[in-house]
Amino acid sequence: MTQMVKGGNLPVPAAALQVAVTWQQGPGVPDVDVSALLLDATGRVRSDADLVFYNQPAHPSGTVRHLGKGQGAGGASADWLWLDLAAVEPGVDRVVVAASADAGTFGQVPLLDVRVGLPDGQPVASFAIGDASAETAFVFGEFYRRNGGWKFRAVGQGYASGLAGLATDFGITVAEDPQPVPVAAPAPFPTAPPPPGAAPAPHTSPVPPASPAPPAGRLASELALSFPPFVHQASGKQRVTCPPHLPSGVRVVVEIECRDSISVHIDSCDAYGRSDQNLLSAYTDEVHARTFATVPEDRPLSLLVRADTPWTLRVLPLSHARRLVHGLDGRGPDLLVYEGPAGVLSFAHQGESNFAVWHYFTSPDPEWQEEDEDLLVNEIGRLDLLAPVQAPGVLRIEADGPWRAGVGG
Repeated sequence: MTQMVKGGNLPVPAAALQVAVTWQQGPGVPDVDVSALLLDATGRVRSDADLVFYNQPAHPSGTVRHLGKGQGAGGASADWLWLDLAAVEPGVDRVVVAASADAGTFGQVPLLDVRVGLPDGQPVASFAIGDASAETAFVFGEFYRRNGGWKFRAVGQGYASGLAGLATDFGITVAEDPQPVPVAAPAPFPTAPPPPGAAPAPHTSPVPPASPAPPAGRLASELALSFPPFVHQASGKQRVTCPPHLPSGVRVVVEIECRDSISVHIDSCDAYGRSDQNLLSAYTDEVHARTFATVPEDRPLSLLVRADTPWTLRVLPLSHARRLVHGLDGRGPDLLVYEGPAGVLSFAHQGESNFAVWHYFTSPDPEWQEEDEDLLVNEIGRLDLLAPVQAPGVLRIEADGPWRAGVGG
């Protein structure tokens, strides 16, 4: 890995890359929220959609995504971006990596740096920030086109005016009285982006429920875990073995994007690499779907992906799943986390085929140590109904069209 100095530049692969802004968290250290700006040849965004951050976690082109917070090298805190330089639109000349500090300055953030690497974890470059002081926003570096390829430049420029001032300089329209950036868990993909379609979980509901029950048992510990996102791109049928850094015995988010395929399937594999359990099936022209898998105790997680066209697979911490607090809209298969008490959930489906919702939760029976599974909904076609839930848990949705989930009747 190349250790860069301010102003330095180096060639980078015109391929999928992961970028992590990392820092050492501790008492009095503000949270750091990373963002990316896609700029044209004039150094300005073409529209507000060219800003990618926790509240807008995917660029419309799908080439830049905010993956959310996780763990960086050496246990440091990290906020992650993913970008596919080979697919970036011709009208984009630069991709700027920036961040803002919430309720503090970057001078209060120790061991601050930006790291560029390949999805398999192989490092490409690192740039440490050692001169931050009163800045509340920072440009760490930028990817820029040069002679038919891409290079990365270590910038290290600070702004005292926060993310709003930085964004305005690059042509983003900002409200006259911008609100402070809220601190929250990683944004999911919009259903996604945040990604694509899904609104970021913690940011979707400005007003939390009055008396939420805490997540129970296994769910609470899994939501607290973090690890670097794993991203794999391929085409057709392929078995993917995830890296060994995934924590064993826990559930992880499995997300796939694919276009123009007749069908898309993900199966978990047994110890011999054979298809073991179907995790997800989708039959639409454009798939952005989520499910979960449980990492085996004794070996790396192995997944079999079947599709006819190129696809992108992501494995993320469970905290990247969207939270069902009030109401959420989605389309196709998805994964939600419900942290409320026992109660009633509502579901509406606008598709023509099967709509099913499974609820996975810790049993309220102290004598039963296993995770319970409850099939809340299993209907065909359009519907609007209520379903009781016994406890906080994970909701896995199978659908062929638009749907809405809500809390209460």
